[in-house]
Amino acid sequence: MTRYLQDEFAPVTEEVTALDLTVTGTLPSHLDGRYLRIGPNPSQDPATLAAEGYHWFLGEGMVHGVRLEDGQARWYRNRWVRPREGDFAPNTNVVQHAGRTMALVEAGSPPYELTDELDTVGRCGFAGDLRAGYTAHPHEDPETGELHAISYSWTRGNRVDYSVLDTTGAIRHQVEIEVHGSPMMHDCALTEHHVVVYDLPVTFDIDMVAGKVPRPLRLPARLALNRVVGRNPVSDRVVEAMTRGRDVPTQLPYSWDDDYPARIGLLPRDAADGSAVRWFDIDPCYVFHTLNAFEVPETGEVVIDAVRHDRMFATRFDGPDEGPASLVRFTLDLASGKAREHRFDEHSQEFPRHDERLTGRRHRYGYTVGFTDGRLGDAVLKHDTVTGTTRERRLGAGRLAGEMTFVPSSADAPEDDGVLMGYVHDLARGLSDLVVLDAGTLEDVATVHLPGRVPAGFHGSWAPTA
Repeated sequence: MTRYLQDEFAPVTEEVTALDLTVTGTLPSHLDGRYLRIGPNPSQDPATLAAEGYHWFLGEGMVHGVRLEDGQARWYRNRWVRPREGDFAPNTNVVQHAGRTMALVEAGSPPYELTDELDTVGRCGFAGDLRAGYTAHPHEDPETGELHAISYSWTRGNRVDYSVLDTTGAIRHQVEIEVHGSPMMHDCALTEHHVVVYDLPVTFDIDMVAGKVPRPLRLPARLALNRVVGRNPVSDRVVEAMTRGRDVPTQLPYSWDDDYPARIGLLPRDAADGSAVRWFDIDPCYVFHTLNAFEVPETGEVVIDAVRHDRMFATRFDGPDEGPASLVRFTLDLASGKAREHRFDEHSQEFPRHDERLTGRRHRYGYTVGFTDGRLGDAVLKHDTVTGTTRERRLGAGRLAGEMTFVPSSADAPEDDGVLMGYVHDLARGLSDLVVLDAGTLEDVATVHLPGRVPAGFHGSWAPTA
């Protein structure tokens, strides 16, 4: 059976509500809100899923949340996201914007709104106006409060969409960008004046999809897709024929393409159309996640800190396991049109986070978690991008750290004055905790003991009480 259905990845079978949780240590009194994280939690029998070729990214989404207030952990809840028939249940990120809690996924599926207690409300209202659905990784500008995103879908051919949601959740700006083919764009980045676009060699795989449709439709589907994917949008009639009678997919239809050029684009945030994008060639690689990006006016450069994979979905097709991933800095020289790359350290890592008060602005610190052989490890890493040093905190054997979110101690606190929080799974106990670390020292602050296990998942956020 695939590793992504066992051990720390194994789904849980029940929705739980637990009140007044036990806390070790002292929760800072300024933490008033909800820590939220989402991940795949398939409801089908794992043996059946394994036989069908289950991919970790495709399990139904379940949100896990802890409510913190007045130094207490008031509740823990886990809830499946319940989409309407025909929609894919968001499973990749959960954010708060315009007073709404939104569960997100990418590749054309709509986001879903949740209540404060994590029950499903329904589709977010703006989603129907977005041509490519929405993204799993929008970025909020800390000055304007607007949410910026690059969204993609294989049905859009060689077009992706840059959108801006205002502080009410309405679409203020939307621009279509032409790319090489039909790539997977899991993330983007934001600077003060640009949005960063990754056009990289993980692309839509026609054969994976055509092989899954009913046998009489395979040849027409393959011929139709070969004519349009990478060039033109796919018609609704073709999409309907391909998906008719299919349940939730178990195979991710994207794979590594050795012939696809790798490049990073800069599009001015106020551009009237996508032709204003400027491309910078880089060595072949794949980027799931950006730490942050910013402009350096003194040198005429744009800096992008991100986690770089040498390749992805080239030999392993059940999850992201193609060797170590490194935190790197891409520097784009606006004068020469050249890009250069610098590796920060030798740790294998993922899930980069930063102080989001500095999104799109110059930052010093970043936080990641260690990975070993494609799986979560027990290391939390703090990177100082100015001195080029990395501090490592090991949580202990068998204690697996998920993504860690930074929360400042106050609105005007220095960059690393605050806490990191994230779910940590203890393999020996079979239980998970919400662990709170000092962001400056990585020492323990508090641990909220949960009544069950939080499966290894993806992304989340701190949602402060309004």
